[in-house]
Amino acid sequence: MRDDRLRADDAPQSVVWHGRATNRVQWLLALVGVACVALGIELAVNSAWTSGVAALVMAVVGCIAAGLLVVFGTLAFVHVDLKLDRDCLEVRCGHIGLPRRRIPLEHIAGADLAPHVTPRHWGGWGYRWRPEKGTAVVVRRGEGVVLRLWDGHIFTITVDNAETAVRQIRDRLRPNAPGAVR
Repeated sequence: MRDDRLRADDAPQSVVWHGRATNRVQWLLALVGVACVALGIELAVNSAWTSGVAALVMAVVGCIAAGLLVVFGTLAFVHVDLKLDRDCLEVRCGHIGLPRRRIPLEHIAGADLAPHVTPRHWGGWGYRWRPEKGTAVVVRRGEGVVLRLWDGHIFTITVDNAETAVRQIRDRLRPNAPGAVR
């Protein structure tokens, strides 16, 4: 799903670019979580459990806890929103917008296109960290933006129309900053 648009606020310097990447498959995982919660409630209400109350409580609490963890864990990474204005880049995940990361443009040394970002290379979907690769927000397979920060860290974000995002970021980087790539 493409959701990239330019919006001018008051002045030409305040143009804002928005990008988004969505993974509809994770909705299926959320349904699995809802099924676990429903099973826990069903066990609590209509159980003819003969192994004792402690085992029933553990089964109910386990099903509900696992289900809620899956629901909230998947819904947090159903999509990622990237907002770029004249001062910073902001990455927000899921419907609540958490986790969120704001990176001032003065902290960005350069931006590159990553044509093939896959969850498999990062260890799955979500907010990921790998010592040899840096940090990433991966919500789907495909193109992404790789930010090189001045402190040596690398931050990768999957986003639709990543080529436009890279161009927009490069246009906003200060040309006199050492190492700024144009």
